[in-house]
Amino acid sequence: MKTDELIRLLSQDAPVRMCLGRMLTLALAAGLAVSAVLLLATVGLRDDLASAIATVRVAFKIGMTLVLAIVAFGLVSRIGRPGVPLRPWAVALLLPLALMVVAVGVELLVVPQDAWAARLMGRNAAFCLFFIPLLSLAPLAAFLAALRNGAPENPGLAGAAAGLAAGAIGAALYAWHCPDDSPLFGAAWYTLAIMLVIATGYGIGRRLLRW
Repeated sequence: MKTDELIRLLSQDAPVRMCLGRMLTLALAAGLAVSAVLLLATVGLRDDLASAIATVRVAFKIGMTLVLAIVAFGLVSRIGRPGVPLRPWAVALLLPLALMVVAVGVELLVVPQDAWAARLMGRNAAFCLFFIPLLSLAPLAAFLAALRNGAPENPGLAGAAAGLAAGAIGAALYAWHCPDDSPLFGAAWYTLAIMLVIATGYGIGRRLLRW
């Protein structure tokens, strides 16, 4: 049997598709729960959250990371199913990117140039690079375990997608604690932290998701 024919048959296998969908939903719930408990048990929510969330910067930071997490999970939920088109969800990733570009542009317009560096570096860059990947570990492990029940055509890409979704979840949770609200900070350090999780997912996926 040719590879293309095998992929087509797998993509038409409804029980496998439903099983993978359930597994990914459980993986999302489990990973999110573990990471949320970890956040609350360690650093907790920011002290001024009740008032801070009413500000544009904080609301945007939380909202943008949630949008990224939702879109990235949509991509993961399809990447383990051979023959299922990924383009719509891949294109949808441009939405959080566009939101971030606009936010950074506005920040550069309204903030004096001599304050840009301080906004970019923030107060907790190193902690951000540590804690977002930490909060991403449980979702990443859960997504990779679930994807083993599927048949991703490109194991490395599937692992990277799992890393993107897990990193976005970690960032969305960390945003409830992070006192650095500048879009410049988020564009630099949140992005770098998520990229670390993507690279980890890619490396693990190449080996773990082969079929």
